[in-house]
Amino acid sequence: MSARRGNGDGTIFKRKDGRWVAQLDLGWANGRRRRKCFYGPTRQAVQAKLTAAAHDWQRGKLPPTDSLTVEQFLRQWLERLEVAPLTRESYEQKVLQHIVPALGRLRLRELSPKNVEDLLRSKGATLSPRSVFAIRAVLRTALSRAERWGYVDRNVASLAAPPKVERYEATYLTVLEARSFLAAAKGDRLYAMYCLAMSLGLRQGELLGLQWNDADLEAGVIRIRQALKSIKGRGLALMETKTSKSRGTLVLPDFVCAELRHHRTRQLEERFLAGSMWVDNELVFTTELGMPVDASNVVRRSFHRICASAGITYSTKTRGGLRFHDLRTSAATMMLAIGLPDRVVMETLGHSNLGMTAHYQHVPSSLLAEAAKAMDRALGS
Repeated sequence: MSARRGNGDGTIFKRKDGRWVAQLDLGWANGRRRRKCFYGPTRQAVQAKLTAAAHDWQRGKLPPTDSLTVEQFLRQWLERLEVAPLTRESYEQKVLQHIVPALGRLRLRELSPKNVEDLLRSKGATLSPRSVFAIRAVLRTALSRAERWGYVDRNVASLAAPPKVERYEATYLTVLEARSFLAAAKGDRLYAMYCLAMSLGLRQGELLGLQWNDADLEAGVIRIRQALKSIKGRGLALMETKTSKSRGTLVLPDFVCAELRHHRTRQLEERFLAGSMWVDNELVFTTELGMPVDASNVVRRSFHRICASAGITYSTKTRGGLRFHDLRTSAATMMLAIGLPDRVVMETLGHSNLGMTAHYQHVPSSLLAEAAKAMDRALGS
């Protein structure tokens, strides 16, 4: 191997296997000279890593040594994550319960695609293919950060073969089935919520996080800007919506607007009966004491009963069927079935980070109003 030295950039040389290596001198420690190596396919690639590392070294940041373990890196990665609390909770669970016990002691630079495939194979014995796929996805995301930081020169999780996951076939209601569902829900105190879900396709968290100051019933519009989520250690909390596109103003069908007015009157009566026990949080959908509604309670105590009354099979742990989220799918399907343009449907549903919707243009408010009228004709009295 022939060594080459650039202008003040440390030692750079090409290995016999064709890869380039850059070495950063970290000085002496405990009688030994320390060096940090960076690998890449070209001289320019390792030069860039070396320059960045030298800059960090001058600012007092110590680059990782080759002894850095997978666990040490993953904990660093988790500490720097800037994601929503639910996403962080999900990442931590997969890292600490599944990845670290199996791969944590390995040196990060020695991690191989085979190590990852062995992990996925062992997890496949006890977990569903979808869960195993999610574990690989988290590790792949983490290692992409390691690649950007110069810790590794390739993402071995991307190279590892993913488990085969069967595509989920969504369940949805036809217009007639949707009418039957709403008829069965008529006496439920959350009937207005089901009308909103079925006509505008709002997510469950968005429905339960809706506040009265986001609803203008005179103008017939609502604004979607937050969702109610269950956070580990914090209970129910209002969070920003799933995507920035979800934060928008939607036009209400007339029948939904009418049901929201009835719901508001009923809620005021419940507030009067509760007296000092009422919790004032301005949520549209609450318990009889004004508390936020837990999504799982809605499914168990309300949604399943309505499905059974309407003769619709609902999903449980032991069988397939309609899920609450499928009301959103049903709304999208009905919008398309009654002839609404794709862009109007996507704007109404707030789909912004799906590949196909990235090319869609902004939909004028007049078309959103037409969407509301169409759903009014389909589902309204």
